[in-house]
Amino acid sequence: MSQFFVLEGVEGAGKGTVLAGLIERFRAEGVDLVVSREPGGTPMAEEIRHVLLAARDEPVAPDTELLLMFASRAQHLDRLIRPALAAGQTLLLDRFTDASYAYQGVGRGLGAERVEQLEALVQGDLRPDCVLVLDLDPEIGLARIHHNGRATDRMDGETLDFYRRVRAGYQARVAAAPQRYRLIDASGTPDQVLDAAWSALSEFRQ
Repeated sequence: MSQFFVLEGVEGAGKGTVLAGLIERFRAEGVDLVVSREPGGTPMAEEIRHVLLAARDEPVAPDTELLLMFASRAQHLDRLIRPALAAGQTLLLDRFTDASYAYQGVGRGLGAERVEQLEALVQGDLRPDCVLVLDLDPEIGLARIHHNGRATDRMDGETLDFYRRVRAGYQARVAAAPQRYRLIDASGTPDQVLDAAWSALSEFRQ
């Protein structure tokens, strides 16, 4: 039976490390796993990702950002997500629509209604079985990024207040639907955070 899991979180929360650990554990159990990311996930969706995240002198309108996110998502759903689920595979995504609610809806101040309209248009009633949200003080997350020398994109250059709004947006999503979300404290060691994420996913696995 197919299952659909998503990993979300603020910048610097360790999403890449946790994702790699989850992949290793799933595959060690022989799970037929498909891993992808957003924005991106297919050749065309990755092209849209580049347009969306590239540093540029021209300011990007919040509505433009949101529409590009959903353009990438529509292609991803059609070419990868829906086919994988129809084939009975387990899908693990690095970000999905909750990122649009947190970053564009709350961070950019567009509000939930615009995101909801696009979600309904592009996704219909498709929702993940479980969304794990790595939660971390954005000040700590940004310090991690700078300390590690991680390559940054346009979305990494926002103000601390922006990332605080994004964090609050994620926390609100978790609080509104605790049956489908799990908030993971990302302030611990990588092994502690991975163990917490794996334990939370185990509640939803079939």
